[in-house]
Amino acid sequence: MKQNRFLISGGGTGGHIYPAISIAEELSTKFDNNKILFVGSCDRMEMQKVPEYGYDIKGLWISGINRKLHFSNLLVPLKVLLSIIKSYFIIKNFKPDFVVGTGGFASGPVLYVASKLKIPTLIQEQNSYPGITNRILSKSVNYICVSYPKMDRYFPKSKLLFTGNPVRKDIYVSTISKEVSLEFFSLNKNKKTLLVLGGSLGALKINEFIKSNLNYFKKLGIQVLWQCGKNYFQQYQSFDSDIVKVKPFIKRMNYAYKVADYIVSRSGASVISELCIVGKPVIFIPSPNVAEDHQTKNAMSIVNLNSAEIVKEKDLDTEFNRVFEKIFTNEEYSLKLSNSIKKIERPNATVDIVNKINSFLK
Repeated sequence: MKQNRFLISGGGTGGHIYPAISIAEELSTKFDNNKILFVGSCDRMEMQKVPEYGYDIKGLWISGINRKLHFSNLLVPLKVLLSIIKSYFIIKNFKPDFVVGTGGFASGPVLYVASKLKIPTLIQEQNSYPGITNRILSKSVNYICVSYPKMDRYFPKSKLLFTGNPVRKDIYVSTISKEVSLEFFSLNKNKKTLLVLGGSLGALKINEFIKSNLNYFKKLGIQVLWQCGKNYFQQYQSFDSDIVKVKPFIKRMNYAYKVADYIVSRSGASVISELCIVGKPVIFIPSPNVAEDHQTKNAMSIVNLNSAEIVKEKDLDTEFNRVFEKIFTNEEYSLKLSNSIKKIERPNATVDIVNKINSFLK
């Protein structure tokens, strides 16, 4: 039996890593005899996260341009050149049948080299506003899988596949009960739970706001499951208590989503896709520090459908409590948000992407 070999590149943030892992898991299900290799950036979180899921990964010495004037920007052209050369040798040695990119610095050189070598390629764009890497790659790859309509503004229409974002299988096939999940986090079954997600690395402004409002949530009778990010855990772990659970990172997200009655979250495209499947009332707090403000654009695509609320970082102190109480004190509105966001879900995204790969290889 022929072995199918797949090269996957994506990383930098969980928003690029977890779609890549989801695709890898589905490829492993679809193709009995397969070999999967990841390529990431040497100093980014994929070098740790990908092996945790049992996959091999090779690293490239590559990073993006620092938006502030910094001497490290002088190294970017050299990093790109060396990463293209290393990608060439990785591809020549591994001999992939298909190459997939989910975004992040490393995917650029890998997909560029693969397309020049006439190896079939696919990029998966999570955001409503694509990054510069995928816009450049779109000219040479075979397929572009997207999660939002009207993406032909940025990509060749003939290559577009409207699939949605891949979501980890344990999110959309979770059979874990709420009781088991509450016990897992040592939470009180008689209290409502607020889940706070500031991204895998953490968000300082969100963390500071949550810290300052712990008494507010306590007065409302709400317990908090707070993913503060590994960069900030030492700073906030002292606030851990019976009703506040502080975590650097939550690996069992299916458990976390199950216990949540309300969710405060960044609005990266991947977490939005998960939240659509989970179907809980959400307040988005977009990161203002990402290219082209795409997190705000992502969030507004949901808010404009009356399926979530949004509070900008700069308005946290003046607007958050009003918006939260609008949800907390009105069960009918809370249920409406839950039902509405659930209608946007696309749980078959990963299967649709892998089926396209399969049809190409047949």
